Amino acid sequence: MSSRYGFSIDQLMELAGLSVAAAIGQQFPVDTTSSRTDEAVKRVLVVVGAGNNGGDALVAARHLVHFGYSPSILYPKRNAKPLFQGLVTQCEQLEIPFVDDMPNSSAVDAAYDLILDGIFGFGFTGSIRSPFDRVVETLRECRSPIVSIDIPSGWHVENGNEDGVGLEPQMLISLTAPKTCAKYFTGPGKTHYVGGRFVPKSLAKEFNLELPNYPGVEQCVKVPIPY
Repeated sequence: MSSRYGFSIDQLMELAGLSVAAAIGQQFPVDTTSSRTDEAVKRVLVVVGAGNNGGDALVAARHLVHFGYSPSILYPKRNAKPLFQGLVTQCEQLEIPFVDDMPNSSAVDAAYDLILDGIFGFGFTGSIRSPFDRVVETLRECRSPIVSIDIPSGWHVENGNEDGVGLEPQMLISLTAPKTCAKYFTGPGKTHYVGGRFVPKSLAKEFNLELPNYPGVEQCVKVPIPY
């Protein structure tokens, strides 16, 4: 899509990250109170993978600061490409703290109101390898709500959480269009958004995408479960 339709990777990443932050802003506004802690929902642990999904998460962290949140970033396996180094620099210039090691689940629940899962995207296959195996295992034990970008980490793009070791988030933000595995994202208390308001009609027609209608100037929209 990036070459044929004229979009650069960093442009797509920026659009995706903005959509993610906007969806969090809609579902968990800064001035709302957490039912778990009775405190305002502001502290977000952004868990970043080494691929493009992680880049989306870094962009989202930057926008969350401007929206009034207090994100911290866990980035256990950094991508050395200039694009990702630039995203890290942008976050550092906003004084977003980077967490060196994965805390245990109790420490995560005490320190954060929300977890943003940007570990793996639709290209994930096989088993979860180090260092992310321990990260995902710990996140599965957390009580703080988890928001997953595009696909819950550990899920197969078509078959969902087939091995039972992936995350089970409270909220899913599908980018561009829901992936096949979104049909398995069901259950009480779950919320599903679609973000990425940039798709040309020709692309939607080519891939037979069923895109939601975006109200007004919104960058994301809540959709039914299952979608």
